[in-house]
Amino acid sequence: MKKTFLLLLLSFITITGWSQEETSISGKVLNASNNVALVNVHVVNLNTVKGSLSGKEGAFKIRASVNDTLYFSYLGFKSIRVRVTNDWLKFGEIRIKMTELSIALEEVLVRPIQLTGYVEIDAKLIPIYDNHRYRIAGVGSGYEGGNSQPGAVSKVLSSIFNPADFLYNVFGKRPHQMKKLRKMKEDDEIRALLQSKFDRETLMAVLQLERVDIDEILNNCSYSKDFIRTANDLQILDAISECYEEYRILSRDRG
Repeated sequence: MKKTFLLLLLSFITITGWSQEETSISGKVLNASNNVALVNVHVVNLNTVKGSLSGKEGAFKIRASVNDTLYFSYLGFKSIRVRVTNDWLKFGEIRIKMTELSIALEEVLVRPIQLTGYVEIDAKLIPIYDNHRYRIAGVGSGYEGGNSQPGAVSKVLSSIFNPADFLYNVFGKRPHQMKKLRKMKEDDEIRALLQSKFDRETLMAVLQLERVDIDEILNNCSYSKDFIRTANDLQILDAISECYEEYRILSRDRG
C-alpha cells in the first residue's frame, strides 16, 4: 500500500513539474467580427516579460508555462489577457479573437503666438520651457531627463525612509514588479511595441499599476507635465526605470 501511494505521489510530482516547465506555445489572432487574421499583434508574457508578434495569417509563437498570462495588444482593438492552460498545451494551437474599438479623435485647437515685433513684449508672450532633453537609443525624438531637474535627487532621497511617501510605497514595496522594468528594456519586441504606443496599457499590465500611478511616479521624479502627457510608452519606461535605479542606489547608500 505504501509503495502504491509513493508511486502515485511521484507521478503527481512529475506531472506537476512538467506542467510548470516553459515551452513554446502557438495560436492565431483573429478579428472577432469577421475572423480575419490580425498581423503584427503584440503578444507579451506578463510573467516572464517576453514579447512576440503575430505573423502571416495571425499566427504567433511564444514561450510560456501553465498559468502564465499572455497580453494581446493591437492598435484599434481592445487589449485582452489570456491565461495559459493545460488544455492549450495538450491540444496545441488555439484562436484568440480581439474586438475592434471605435476610436473618436478629440478636436485639437492650435493657437498661434501673435508677435508684435517689439522684443520687450514678445519675450513675455513666448512660453519658456525648462525641460531638459536627451535622446534614447532607437527613438527619433529626445526625451526629458527628470533627474536633471532641480530637486529631483532630493525628492527621491526623501522618499526612501518615509512610509507615507508615494515612491516608497511603489518602489520599496513592489520589488518584483519593478524588476520587470529591466526585462522590458532588454526585450526588442517589447521595446518596439512601446515605441509606437502612447496609452500606457502595456506598462500598466506588466507593472500592475494604474495610469494615475504612472503619472504620479513621473511627477515625483521631477518630470514635467508636458513630458508625461506627450512621451511614448518607451520613453515612459526609460524614465521610470531611471528613477527606480536612482532610488535603489540611494537606498543602498543610505543603508
